Amino acid sequence: MLLDFSLYQIILIALLFVWTGFVRTGLGFGGAALGLPLLLFISNQPLFWLPIISVHLLFFSGLTLFTRLNNVDWRYLRYASVYIVPPAIVGVIGLVSLPASWLNIFIYSITLFYGVIWFLNYVIESHHDWVDKILLVLGGYIAGTSLTGAPLMVAVFMRKVRKEQLRDTLFVLWFVLVSIKMSTFVILKVDLHFLLALSLLPIAAIGHYTGLKAHNAISRNDVAFKRWMGGGVAVISVLGLWSQISQMAVH
Repeated sequence: MLLDFSLYQIILIALLFVWTGFVRTGLGFGGAALGLPLLLFISNQPLFWLPIISVHLLFFSGLTLFTRLNNVDWRYLRYASVYIVPPAIVGVIGLVSLPASWLNIFIYSITLFYGVIWFLNYVIESHHDWVDKILLVLGGYIAGTSLTGAPLMVAVFMRKVRKEQLRDTLFVLWFVLVSIKMSTFVILKVDLHFLLALSLLPIAAIGHYTGLKAHNAISRNDVAFKRWMGGGVAVISVLGLWSQISQMAVH
């Protein structure tokens, strides 16, 4: 499958999967949200990239959790899943049924929103249970559609789960959501590009390993890191939106 791309594109794909692995373990979330918009510039088909990202999420979250399941807040995870899982299933159905151009606009719009709030150092937060539930439902739906709903759900989990348990609890949540997505893909006979996903695993492992090493440093400099990322993501999302809207206008 990589032979369909130029050497320049293959190098970019490799670098972007290093980046997604780094963000995923460095922050504990956001690998897809910060990697998918960039990957869409190489191939603007979300259903091409999402199965590959999903395979990596399953592998690395499972690997990380193998010895850390005792550090998961199972009580809150069970509670939150009631609000997250049903809309996530609805989101997956939308992913396989909506036109690619609509999905791209949706993905770029969501990441533009994240980029702006991170750059402005605005924190998504809630002080009411009903707002928590809305954020979990929206995050679940967006995660089902594009795997980019993590920041909305994290805003709730950060208040409800102890900091020492947060990353491992989130990894279990990502594992469950991605398992649902992959099961749906299999049932609907979506091409998983499994061999390509396996070939990119060693590349993504570089980012995964460096993210693990950098996690504590990123946590100490969380605001600066997010502002830097937010500015870049906002610019990329604006360019992506402009490109998609221009293409739709031409057709």
